[in-house]
Amino acid sequence: MKFGKRLREEVEETIPEWKSEFISYKQLKKLLNQNDPDLRETNVCCKRPRFATLDCLGVGGKGFIRLFEGEIEKVNAFFVNKEEDYIIRIKELQEMAAKLDDDEERLEVQKNILDFHAEMVLLLHYSVLNLTGFMKIVKKHKKKHTEGRHHIHFMPRVMQQPFFSTDLLYKLMKECEAMLDRLFLVNNPPYHP
Repeated sequence: MKFGKRLREEVEETIPEWKSEFISYKQLKKLLNQNDPDLRETNVCCKRPRFATLDCLGVGGKGFIRLFEGEIEKVNAFFVNKEEDYIIRIKELQEMAAKLDDDEERLEVQKNILDFHAEMVLLLHYSVLNLTGFMKIVKKHKKKHTEGRHHIHFMPRVMQQPFFSTDLLYKLMKECEAMLDRLFLVNNPPYHP
């Protein structure tokens, strides 16, 4: 099955409300398959072609490169906003967990933490799907546009993006797991035979 179709199906099945926040893989692939004049080299920055940048290529603000950059910005903005929201939400959950009065409140907080953890797992999935999409489109670009003297190296740029670094997300997930452990241990002390 082609990646574009798998991406669409995966998004529809797991997180349809985030659909517009995913990489526009189909549009990127469509532009890549067109004869895009914005990808042609210019005589600017020809001294060091291995280090050609988007500016060196004289991109006029259209085509594949512009869409690619826009997609990176879109994915990053969504990912960073979600991470910021999650930092706030975990603090709220920690405060709620510290002020529990009865078992009913404890169950409600445990449910909230589980739901929150599940949402963070979805964001991790979002990161992986988008990274895979960018990797695949870069591979297609490289395959199609290696004949020119200037080849833009997209992957280092992609790998420097916030959505590629999931360290904070993993840390927040571990904090959720630790909170759940503490809350479950209150009702169920460890068994020692």
